[in-house]
Formats: sequence, structure tokens, C-alpha cells
Amino acid sequence: MPKPPGQAPAIRPVGRAFFARGPRRVARELLGKILVRDGEGMRLAARIVEVEAYLGENDPAAHAWAGNTPRTSVLFGPPGFAYVYFIYGNHYCLNVSCEREGKTGSGVLFRALEPLQGVDEMARARGLPMPTGGNARTTELRKLTSGPGRLAEAFGITRRRDNGCDLTSARSGLWIGDDGFRAARIEITPRIGITKAAERPLRYILAENTFVSGRRNAGKKVENSRQC
Repeated sequence: MPKPPGQAPAIRPVGRAFFARGPRRVARELLGKILVRDGEGMRLAARIVEVEAYLGENDPAAHAWAGNTPRTSVLFGPPGFAYVYFIYGNHYCLNVSCEREGKTGSGVLFRALEPLQGVDEMARARGLPMPTGGNARTTELRKLTSGPGRLAEAFGITRRRDNGCDLTSARSGLWIGDDGFRAARIEITPRIGITKAAERPLRYILAENTFVSGRRNAGKKVENSRQC
């Protein structure tokens, strides 16, 4: 049956097979998907607009470069699970495991989201004023989820709460969904905020999206999403 006019498309969990592939492919196709947090009678939802691929034991910048350890074991487990780490003494970062279990420890880092639902709760979690209307709204919303540390704080993501969470299951409370949105174009640039293997073109951006973090144009390549 057709949806009533104005009704938002349903968000369906992305299945495990989606993540059981190489991190470059997963990163490209994650653009436009939705990160969802359910719980305590509320829902937070935001569209994924920027990610970075990490190639596991084949990538000096990846945590799995040193092999399978208690800290990185999630990355070597089944695909589609959350790997959360703490950085700079005050920020959590969210990743999702890729490829088949035990292969290379690869994953994808979430770098920026576009808020869709639960904006007031995100602002509250970040200790920021509630966003208001007008031209300032986009600027205010960017402060919520533009950057890996910001988006983790907005969604209440911590290692204790979410590390090892099944991102393919809506029952987990933190999951990745698909509402049918398809990116027309993506941009590919070198990764940012790292020193090792920083030149590799493994940062993927939803083209022309205003919620992307950091530099946009260094080494940029634009692709039609049908080519990915």
C-alpha cells in the first residue's frame, strides 16, 4: 500500500551481508544511510554524510595494524558490530567492523552526520543551546554531529555502552538503517586528522552536504555513486 502523503519512509536495518565486504565498498555505500539510537521513549536519527575506511592489518593508521588484541577484537569479529575507542582523553569515536570474521580487522569510522530526528536531545547531550530557526539553524546543527567526537557525544556513544553493539539489529538500541535515500555523487579525499598513511584516498563524503567536517577539497575526486 502507498504511504499517506507526507509520511516519512520507513527505516529498515541494514543487514550483515552489507558489512561483510571490503571497507572501501562499505564506506562508499554507507553514505546516505541513517544512524539510529532508540531508547527511553525517544529516537535519535541522523544521515551518514562522511566516513573513512581503515584497512585493518594492511593499514598503518588502523588500530588493527598491531593485530587482534583485547582492545581491537571487535574488528576481527563478525561484520556489522560497533568498535568504539577513546581519543585525546575526552572523545569517543564510532566505527563499524567490515569483512568476514577473522580476516583483517578492517572497519569504517563515522566522521559526520546530518541530524534528522531528536535534535533537542542531541543538543542537550552536547551541552549546547537548542537550535533555532532561520539562517543560523544549519550552523547550529553542524555543531551537533559534524566531527567524530561530536556525533558520538550527541548520540551518547561510549565504549562501555556501545562497544560490540550489533549495528544490524534494531533491538540493539544503536543501529544503522536505510530509508531508500541514494547519494547522487560522492567525494573521495585523503583521510584527515591522522599522521600515518594520511595520503591514502579513503575519506568518503556526500557531495555538497553542508554537515561534512574538516577540509573538503584536498586531493578531492568526485564520483557518480553508480560507479561505486
